[in-house]
Amino acid sequence: MSETLHHSRTAKTTVDQADKRRRHAWRGVAFMRRALLILFVLGQTTVACYYLLWVLPYHGGTAVEMGLLILFALLYSWIAVGFWTAVLGFVLRLFGGDRHSLLKRHKPEELDQTPLGKTAIVMPIYHEPVHRTLSGLKAVYRDIERAGQIENFEFYILSDSRDPNVWLEEQATWHRFCEELGAEGRLFYRRRTVNLNYKSGNVADYLRRWGRRSKYMIVLDADSLVSGKTLVRMVQLMEREPQVGILQTNPTLINGQSMFARMQQFANRVYSPLFATGLAAIQMGDAAFWGHNAILRVDAFMRHCGLRKLPGFGIFGGPIMSHDFVEAAYMGRAGYEVWLEPGLGQSYEESPPSLSDELTRDERWSKGNIQHIWIMLFGRKIRFAHRMAFMNGIMAYVASPLWLTFLILTTVEAAQMALSPIDYFPEGHQGLFPLWPEWRPEWALGLALSTAVLLFFPKFLAILDALIHRQSKYFGGFLRLFVSVVIEIVVSVLLAPVRMLAHSRYVLGAVLNFSLSWAGQNRTEETTWREAFITQLPGLIVGASWSAFAWSLDPLFFLWSLPVAIPLILAAPTCVFLSRVSAGRRLRDRKLLLIPEELKSSQLLDDAEISREAEPDESPLTFFEEAVLRPRLNEMHQAFAGRHRRQVRAEVLESTVRRCLREGPEVLTRSELSHLCRDRESLAALHQEAWRARPDSYWGRRIEKLAAMD
Repeated sequence: MSETLHHSRTAKTTVDQADKRRRHAWRGVAFMRRALLILFVLGQTTVACYYLLWVLPYHGGTAVEMGLLILFALLYSWIAVGFWTAVLGFVLRLFGGDRHSLLKRHKPEELDQTPLGKTAIVMPIYHEPVHRTLSGLKAVYRDIERAGQIENFEFYILSDSRDPNVWLEEQATWHRFCEELGAEGRLFYRRRTVNLNYKSGNVADYLRRWGRRSKYMIVLDADSLVSGKTLVRMVQLMEREPQVGILQTNPTLINGQSMFARMQQFANRVYSPLFATGLAAIQMGDAAFWGHNAILRVDAFMRHCGLRKLPGFGIFGGPIMSHDFVEAAYMGRAGYEVWLEPGLGQSYEESPPSLSDELTRDERWSKGNIQHIWIMLFGRKIRFAHRMAFMNGIMAYVASPLWLTFLILTTVEAAQMALSPIDYFPEGHQGLFPLWPEWRPEWALGLALSTAVLLFFPKFLAILDALIHRQSKYFGGFLRLFVSVVIEIVVSVLLAPVRMLAHSRYVLGAVLNFSLSWAGQNRTEETTWREAFITQLPGLIVGASWSAFAWSLDPLFFLWSLPVAIPLILAAPTCVFLSRVSAGRRLRDRKLLLIPEELKSSQLLDDAEISREAEPDESPLTFFEEAVLRPRLNEMHQAFAGRHRRQVRAEVLESTVRRCLREGPEVLTRSELSHLCRDRESLAALHQEAWRARPDSYWGRRIEKLAAMD
């Protein structure tokens, strides 16, 4: 008996050790892939820098030319990383995907038989379009029901909204959806009264209060949609892979109406398979976390991913603003793995409708990413791959001021050559023989073409990928797919200088620690001509002035400046045109910039669209007035409210109630309205007294409108 038990334990130990070796085998593969990537990037950049040295008149013999060389090396290597990432993604997809990915480790039949751990789906919101946002969550709920796994999930709406009319609408919509779905006890709403540390603080507050109710947590953004099948598969993978702390999907952009949004979602849908596959293959278990459409292991996240304030100065002190990359790095530091799995489809989000809205979002993100410099340099025990992820995020914004500086130094070099006599003994040059300036236009042309290949070749490689995998028909056919890619390239070239100036300003503001406001995102509005001219006027002045100065120096230098100057001069009309929904619709009618989801929708997307279109009848009353007058709503809002008179003096609240009853809520400030809505006794008193009001009073007229509506 004991011998049998011994053999059983030995066999189990052997299996566990083999399983552990299998789980960690990816580290060797990742090391080889990263080493090859670094080798290709550094080798290619070295050759390009050699060519640049011979293109420059003094071959790097002046301080300006050395500055140009350093900036060129940084920018070229960053572009080269993206190029080789896309090439690797293309090769892997050509041979059926990365065999080391999480999904490839398990047969579908094994995953289907895996029981699910209890999972919380959380959606942090802040002044979002209430009906549209919660309708998306409602569609996700129903899709999980169709998957037959709803008993394993709970849903949490985590509000940080400050305007009483907004959060009263949130509570009313939550209550209505609970009744429609039969989701009482499964769909919860919570609003924080103190907004500490933005979104990460919102999630942290939820975890402190209710985190231990679930084994996993799936984070959704206000515009996120993820199918029930994908959510179930994510939980099953986490159950099968106990060493994984975060599993990130690759979200697809959808629902674009304006030309700008349609262009963004087309680019995401066509190019993302290559870049995401390549990125996942390089990062493997050291992937980044993008803050949403991902699943997290709650216990590990709570123990290891708490965000302390940064101890530095200026922007490098205080709360961490962009939390997601940091949480992934902390999870990796604790010994857990973070994976990006492109094979998990049906994960969606939406794009900003205009360039102005994208840049507004980038202003927030740039400050958070600049903060990461401190963690990248001084964070203890952060894995090298996560430090490189920080670097990549930082370069997404720092590349703009580097490019701007490169253009400035190029202008200085051209001015020196045009306005100053030739210096045969420039600074740093020693010896008896002069340094003759040389021009090699054919080398300059070759260098420019090689840079263009790095930028644009992956986009045409994506067309080939779509043809190989027989996906071109879902983009309108090969010809329309090709034309759409060309349109996207032209628009991207027009927008690049505009983004460069904006990001340069944001980076400068971040370094100087300018104040930053936090607000909900615009998801529907078009850009006005007035707004466009005001925001793009500095760029127009810079572009026109630079081009005029280039003309005064040299006609060839003027021609060289036009690809940057013209987009800056035309920035305002470009922004207005791209924000127009009518322009997007015309392209869609011609089957240009199509994405597969527009031709073959899913039950999830159909449900979300139907629910969003079925908005409740517009009421003549505000949500505060309905909260006061409608008995069931008033009772529900009272349940959310507390005894607020402990924080605010009772006589102050009673005085505010009397003013509201006498003159209506318009005379109250937002703060006073908020105090009333947070106090149970005040809500009850308002309801009782409003229904006793005279017909000719403020509340009497509101009751008359309510009766007419019902």
